[in-house]
Amino acid sequence: MGNKKESKRNKMSETPVSRPISLGNNRKKRYESLVDKFYQDVFRYAYWLTRNPTVAEDLVQETFLRAWRSFDSLQSDDAAKAWLFTILRRENARMYERYRPELVDIDDVSIQEDDRNEPDQRQKLSELHYAILQLEKEYRDPLMLQVVGGFSGKEIAEILDLNNNTVMTRLFRARSKLRDIMDPGAASDEETGDDAHEELC
Repeated sequence: MGNKKESKRNKMSETPVSRPISLGNNRKKRYESLVDKFYQDVFRYAYWLTRNPTVAEDLVQETFLRAWRSFDSLQSDDAAKAWLFTILRRENARMYERYRPELVDIDDVSIQEDDRNEPDQRQKLSELHYAILQLEKEYRDPLMLQVVGGFSGKEIAEILDLNNNTVMTRLFRARSKLRDIMDPGAASDEETGDDAHEELC
């Protein structure tokens, strides 16, 4: 009889020990899954922010380290990508508070996807990258999140802590400015056409 009670006690004492291990493992697997899924997206955005692959890699490492430490604050896996990009932006700001890393010439490095694209496509990506960097920060940031991160206007508003209307207005203006940068001749042609129209009138 005594042996049966002792055996029952042993089984009960084992139960609470296994649960934290299981939860810990699930947390780790969930985090590792998140890293596998979004690492390339996070690195791409970090590179576009820093224009330096080495600094971008450091920034990504800091971002995922911070993400692990605050992983319990992620309420939904559906929000993971925006959550990571928000952390990355904050880490980038902290980095620039400590020091301003040396930037490399945009022509000396390639965009991450370049190796998988044809020469013409690489050239277009390089030109797009350069043109976006010419925009004022208020227009560059939301456009980069849309082009590089693939976020919706609502998601960009949450990441940048802006209202949706402001984001949509800035995106519209950013694309207009981008067209002027990438094809200044078109803007000149439009102005010439307007002038000619006025003269005819």
